[in-house]
Order: sequence, then C-alpha cells, then structure tokens
Amino acid sequence: MFSHRLTSDESHLIFNSMESQELKGLTRQVLQNCDVSDATHAGLYSICGLALRLRDLYKWENRLPPWEERDSSEILDWIDAKETRWETFAENEYAPLTVCGQTFDPFDADGVNAVLEPHRIYYGAGYAHRLKPTFFLAEVENKTRLNGYKIYTLGRELARDLLTIPAMSQNDSVLLRQESAGLFLWDKIFYIKKSGRPALNFALEHLGIAEKDPTLLHRHLPRIFAAVKDTYIYHELGELQEASFDRESWREIVAAFPFSPVEFIARALKDLLADTCEFGTLHHIIQKRQSAGLAFYVAFIEGLAKEFFPEIGIAFQEFAGSEDWRAIEQAVAQGYQNARKHTSLILEIYHDGVKKENLEWAEAEIQKGILGKYIKKP
Repeated sequence: MFSHRLTSDESHLIFNSMESQELKGLTRQVLQNCDVSDATHAGLYSICGLALRLRDLYKWENRLPPWEERDSSEILDWIDAKETRWETFAENEYAPLTVCGQTFDPFDADGVNAVLEPHRIYYGAGYAHRLKPTFFLAEVENKTRLNGYKIYTLGRELARDLLTIPAMSQNDSVLLRQESAGLFLWDKIFYIKKSGRPALNFALEHLGIAEKDPTLLHRHLPRIFAAVKDTYIYHELGELQEASFDRESWREIVAAFPFSPVEFIARALKDLLADTCEFGTLHHIIQKRQSAGLAFYVAFIEGLAKEFFPEIGIAFQEFAGSEDWRAIEQAVAQGYQNARKHTSLILEIYHDGVKKENLEWAEAEIQKGILGKYIKKP
C-alpha cells in the first residue's frame, strides 16, 4: 500500500495466472470463514473496541483510505447489515477451502499456499488475541529473505476479518500486511494518548513533517509508514528467534487462561522479549540509528508493555535532548532482563500449577507475583 504499487501489467499477470472465477470462488470461501470467526467472537470486545474494528473493516470493504470518514448514518446502516449477516453464520463451522481442485482444512495455510504461491496470492490463517481465528487473502508484492526467514510484502487484501494486524508470522515466514498496516498506523496516530504526543512530535520533526494536526497527516502517511515498517518486521523476527518464552509453553498458558489478566501478561511479555532481544525491533533501531523509528516506538507503546518497560520512556526523555544512544542501549538491556525475569516466574508458577492440578492457584500467583509489582498501593 505504501511501497511498491502493482502496475497494471503486473496486476494483469496475477489475475491471469489464476482463473478469475477460481480466485473469486476462493475469496468467497475465505470471506465466509471470516464471517464465522467474527460472528462467533465479536462478543469478546468492548463496545468501543468492536466499534473501532468495525470502522476499519468498513473502510477496507469500501476501499477507503485510512483517513477518510463517511457519514455516521451510512456506517450504522452498514453495521446493521453486517450484524444481520453474522447472525446467519453464528452457528456455522469453518468450511474447508477448495483451491484449484484440491480441498484443504481452513487452517492448513501451508497446503493452500503451496498451490497459491505461483500465482502471487498469499493465504493467512491462525489464532490471534483471545484465540480468535483469523483469516486473510492478499496479493504478494514482494518476497525476500532476511536473517534466514522469508519476508512477504503483501498488497491489496482480497479477504480479511475484523482484525487489523499490520504484520504477523506464519511458521517461519513474516507477513507485512500493508493495507492493514496503513489502517493500524493511522489509528495509532489519530487516537494517540497525551503521554505519547511528545515522542510523536519528535518523530515527525525528524522526518521533516511540520504538521502536528492528525487530520493533516494523511499526505505524509507513506513517509511515516516507511519509518515504522522495520518495527513491524523486526518484531516478528524477534518473536521467531527469541526463545526465553518458548512457543509451546506460551500457547499453553494463553489457552489455559483465556480472556484473563494472565493472558494479557503473557502476550505483553512475549512482545517485550521480541522487541528487546538481540534479533528484535529495538536492537535494529539502535544499530541503524533510526531516531524517528525509536520515537514512534515510544509514542505507541501502551498497556502492560509500557508498565513492564518504563525504562524506555525515561531513556527517551534523555535521548530527546542529547540523541545519545547509550541511554537507549542500557534501557533495552534492562527491559530485556526484566522481561526474562517475569517470564521465568510465570513459567515456574504455571508448571507448578499443572503439577498441583490447580490452575486457579497458578492464576492468582501469577497476577500477584507480576502485576503486584506494578499496581500502586493507595
């Protein structure tokens, strides 16, 4: 969306390498499974959270740029129609996919992509926050290798669900979803909290962008995206390579404590380990001296990740005045050690809980042992 745009010749090649009706049929199948997932899991979100996700989905379905807003009555009519459609899928199972005469389980992304790859189409399937199944289908703009991993830069999305995910890993591949990333980034900027504005302003100044009004920033969104693109990619590379919170144990914990503070703790720690490890986001930013990228990272960090990693905000205040990277290096090293310490604790408690066959005890101990350090006493 923000880097290489397919030329008409390239687009023509994509749609002639796979029969048009075949591609339309696959798109319908993926969209149906998206509807099943959304219908089944829409209740997981708060009213505000669901409204924001529906807003992004509306923009995608209507091919609107991230900054364009339509009349609220039009959006409400669309939401009514969407919820009516969801009612018809609420009890449905996820349907298998038929691709070029072959049938696949909807979660068999490897099998589907083995057929699609020659046609420069990519299929994504997996589980997101709160174990919500997520699916998408997109055009492939570019495929490269980085640190031994395949990096797919994806363009126009043909099918997607409620979730606006800028990047994700699928097995040993990193997927940069440019359309979703554009919506995600715009929302981060437009709804930024007051505490993040100084870092955001610092980033914009380093990019030579004078406007501070979010409503005027749309003309600069490609430049902003270029400055944060590595953040998305290296976060996923960090997750793939950092081994302190092994995937199997992490998935067990998320599955054992869905919708609970423990799930949020586990996700925040996994993200921080990815960002602060030697393979991840912040080491790349430091190595490349990406001042704007660092500022955007500090501007956008929030929730438990921000609580667990206060060092980066303090160090950035010093950096903003001196641009001395040593403070950032020290903060990242400390943040990584703290994340590893918390991870070790959560794993120890969880495995003790499994041995005791008492996960309720484990849940209480994890919250007390980790959150208790950050909750301010009256």
